[in-house]
Formats: sequence, structure tokens, C-alpha cells
Amino acid sequence: MRDRMLIFCGLALFVAVFTYPVLRAATAGLVAGPPDMQLPATAKQCVADTPYMRANHMQLLVNWREDVVRRDIRQIHAPNGKVYSASLANTCTGECHAKEQFCDRCHTYSGVSGPYCWDCHRDPRLVARKAP
Repeated sequence: MRDRMLIFCGLALFVAVFTYPVLRAATAGLVAGPPDMQLPATAKQCVADTPYMRANHMQLLVNWREDVVRRDIRQIHAPNGKVYSASLANTCTGECHAKEQFCDRCHTYSGVSGPYCWDCHRDPRLVARKAP
């Protein structure tokens, strides 16, 4: 019975520590919405429609990798009828999206680490900029 005050203070401290980041962000107005992911002016359409790409872009890239590496299929026929090169560096980041403004912003917002794609497939603009 004597420890009632100590237990109450401990619980109050626990709740304060774990709710501090949420309360601070809410009071500072730092709760941001998702990044605005727009196609560049040079691109008319992505490989697939936006809802599909948001939900399945990683699976699409894995399928591309499997087609290229395992089956030597280097051309992808998209649902829109267009034929694309199955290449992350040449199709996605080469023609459409800048890695920093598109991939990194969305991955940072959603808290996704990686992806490991960039271990081998570097953005050609980044490689050219960092070359000695």
C-alpha cells in the first residue's frame, strides 16, 4: 500500500516518455501527409496505373529481375500496350523518376529502408556526379 504513489509516478513517467514524440509532432504541426508523387513533365504515363504502382511496384521490379536474370526476357509489354526495357536504371530512374525526388522521398515517408536494388543499380546521374 505504501508503494501506491511510487507505482503511479512510474506509470505517469512511462506514459509521458512514450507519448512525447506524438504530442510534440502534433503540437508543432509537423504531421505531414504523403509526398506528392507526380510524373515528370516528360513522361505521359508510367509502366502501370498509379494505384497499382503504389501497391505493387516492388513486386513488379522483382518480376522484371526474374525475367531478365532467369529467362533472358529484356522487353516488358505493359498493360498500356507500350514496350519497356526491363531496367530499373534505364526505364524508371533513367526516363521518368529522379531517385532523390521520387524513390527516396516516398521510402523516407513510409519508413522503408533500402531497397537493396541500389546496391547494384545506381542512378546514372548520381554515378556521373560522383565520378572522379
